[in-house]
Amino acid sequence: MTGPTNRRTVLAALAAVAATSAVASAGPASAAAGSASRPGARPTRAPESAVDNHFWTTYTDWRSGSAAGTRAVAGHRPGLVIGAPAGTTDHTDPHTGTTAAWEYATWTSPAHRSAVPATEVIASWNADTPDGTWIQIELLGRYSDGTETPWYVMGRWAAGDTDIRRTSVDDQTDGKSSVWTDTFSVDDAASGLRLTHYRLRLTLHRTPGTRLTPTVWRVGAMASDVPDRFTVPASTPGAGSGHELAVPRYSQNLHAGEYPEYDNGGEAWCSPTSSQMIIEYWGRKPTAEQLAWVKPGLADPQICHAARYTFDYQYDGCGNWPFNAAYAATYRDMSSAVTRLGSLTDVENLVRAGIPVITSQSFLKEELTGAGYGTSGHLMTVIGFTEDGDVVANDPASKDNDAVRRVYARAEWENIWLRTKRYDAAGKVRSGTGGVCYLYWPADPSAAQRRVLKSLGLA
Repeated sequence: MTGPTNRRTVLAALAAVAATSAVASAGPASAAAGSASRPGARPTRAPESAVDNHFWTTYTDWRSGSAAGTRAVAGHRPGLVIGAPAGTTDHTDPHTGTTAAWEYATWTSPAHRSAVPATEVIASWNADTPDGTWIQIELLGRYSDGTETPWYVMGRWAAGDTDIRRTSVDDQTDGKSSVWTDTFSVDDAASGLRLTHYRLRLTLHRTPGTRLTPTVWRVGAMASDVPDRFTVPASTPGAGSGHELAVPRYSQNLHAGEYPEYDNGGEAWCSPTSSQMIIEYWGRKPTAEQLAWVKPGLADPQICHAARYTFDYQYDGCGNWPFNAAYAATYRDMSSAVTRLGSLTDVENLVRAGIPVITSQSFLKEELTGAGYGTSGHLMTVIGFTEDGDVVANDPASKDNDAVRRVYARAEWENIWLRTKRYDAAGKVRSGTGGVCYLYWPADPSAAQRRVLKSLGLA
């Protein structure tokens, strides 16, 4: 695998393929292209320290680093707000062409030394952005050779879409690393260059002359160095066996052709559909007022709502990982993060504590028995495990809501999720996600939930 784009983890909504079209994509070369048929494709394990999660969430955290116009607020859920703006800036939205003035304030985190010298970093955040406000998240890194990256924009985000269009920023590189939509990536991992430290900078914006403010409750990143591998050995079934969570079931395919301005309609909405399933598992849902914009008579209008409010106008899709996590955290007292997990053992521990997991994977039709399709990137939710340890998943690429619950073989499922390299139907090498997942949980989790989240560096 060569070139920076090949280090880019698969963005999930590129092709969350409806079953009928996906079957056609798995052509005659599929069987010959499977990783099991490739010589030398030995199973390899990631080192135990392949992932470092670090987040700023507490009142003490918000009082650290350096601030220009922001202030920390205490309380049940500490956060960062605009105090006295640092100044005013003009911003031209590239997707509308509109130029507007905004008051702004900034907060820059202390430098975090990653426990894992990293090839990739994905930031995520939880925030409230009332109408008339928005935020920008940036990353400044230090390489293992002592040099620094520029300030990379990891997202310009608002919960709504009337003030700015939420967007990633393309064409960011310094010749050593690049940002691919939502992921910082070292261009040539084989060179040994790694990111050893990083800072995050938040810029909070508001309409001039108002007292409006965004509130940021959580910001941080997952840094990782998952080795390139075509195959990954299955973990041994454990504590999660026999546990299944009562997660609502929604099919993205019921929305085929709806609102094509958002990633060509529901056949590509695996990510927001998965997000909405988990949000509703936690007892949250859009209000009737929030859904009033959806055309009357459409089934499950909240899926259309999730697609609209996760949509990345630069990526032109709903599969931006941090944007999905940020959407989940717009609901009352919800927290979220994008991370990588090391095995299904981690997922079992989360499920046993009551936390379902949204996972990203790509596969040929014959690599996942019972799926009935192949895909270059797809999100589904792990809601439990059978007594034998196989995966119980809510797969939104199903014909209807009743068909969403699936059981997939543990070894097959774990491999397509954890690998970083794979072969497509034409036999070409493509990237895999290396265990990427979204986690959503209550801002005040139970003791068991807090323990498992803390074990993963998320609480």
